[in-house]
Amino acid sequence: MRSVNAVASRKRRKKILKLAKGYWGRKKNVWTVAKNQVEKSLQYAYIGRKLKKRDFRRLWIQRINAGARLNGISYSQFIHKLSKANIALNRKVLADMAMNHPEVFKAIVEKVAWA
Repeated sequence: MRSVNAVASRKRRKKILKLAKGYWGRKKNVWTVAKNQVEKSLQYAYIGRKLKKRDFRRLWIQRINAGARLNGISYSQFIHKLSKANIALNRKVLADMAMNHPEVFKAIVEKVAWA
């Protein structure tokens, strides 16, 4: 008689079916369909974590550009002058200042404009 490790097999299947919880139709309870969908979903999740960083950077750049143009300078000129003035503020912080603290952002723009 052949020995099969049913405990490990069941554990492996339960793990996948647990990840498939909430899916629609057979994707949630049929082993082969769920396995394929969970695999694809994990790929989407991995890609999404990279896209999230890209999307936030784009958002920050748009906000900085809007704030900079209100103060009479373009985004590219502003970033260039920031680096020339040795001011090490990242885009996340600059975008927050442009949105929530425009007076501080204006002071930074004026400081780099004369540098």
